[in-house]
Amino acid sequence: MGYGKWIVGALGWAIGGPIGALLGLGLGAIIDGAISGSMGVETVDGDRIKVGQRNSFLLSLLVLSSAVMRADGKVMRSELEYVKDFVRRNFGPAAVPEALNILKDLLKKDLNIEEIADQIVMNMPVSQRLQLLHYLCGIAQADAVISTAEMNILHRIASALRIPKQDSDSVFAMFGGTVDDAYKVLEIEPSATDEEVKKAYRRMALKHHPDKVSTLGEDVRKAAEEKFKQISMAYEKIKKERGIN
Repeated sequence: MGYGKWIVGALGWAIGGPIGALLGLGLGAIIDGAISGSMGVETVDGDRIKVGQRNSFLLSLLVLSSAVMRADGKVMRSELEYVKDFVRRNFGPAAVPEALNILKDLLKKDLNIEEIADQIVMNMPVSQRLQLLHYLCGIAQADAVISTAEMNILHRIASALRIPKQDSDSVFAMFGGTVDDAYKVLEIEPSATDEEVKKAYRRMALKHHPDKVSTLGEDVRKAAEEKFKQISMAYEKIKKERGIN
């Protein structure tokens, strides 16, 4: 799929505001020639979704990915591979070179994270913003270590996206491996009773259920299943530590 067709098919609410501005004049020329195709509808596993919504999520992801990738002053091959794999799985092989072209251009630009986040908040529900944050954490950990600079930018992004601190701390803890991290994932204290642990797991499973991002397509929903599994793993870790059946 050519660049023009992919972009015109991709854009929804991301056309305007700071995200659209970051994509530059080349995008404007494409839109001038084919704006009528920008809000098409496609079917994924029987569910009709707005192409504009789904791919505006991708463009938001690419913009914020560039901020995380250069936070520590170097862009790692493992980070680029993480992005390529995500785009390939969610949007198909033809979208990969175009997404990388956009990403490489974004890596050269100064980003106003707060302005970008404001646009995202206006158009994306919190469930999708949580999924976006989870993905960004995955990029930061792609080289096996989340640096202090990367952690700082993740905290800044989470705040700008207006994700409650307890929710963002839960997402961050999903990338740890200790029992203390498991309690943070479930948003409870180690002093919680066994019954409170069970209730917390049920609450978190409902909050992060993959169906909450199903409008973004089946593959994005599958990505959300990984976050869902991490919640189950945290629960199992706590049960094992406590001896709960």
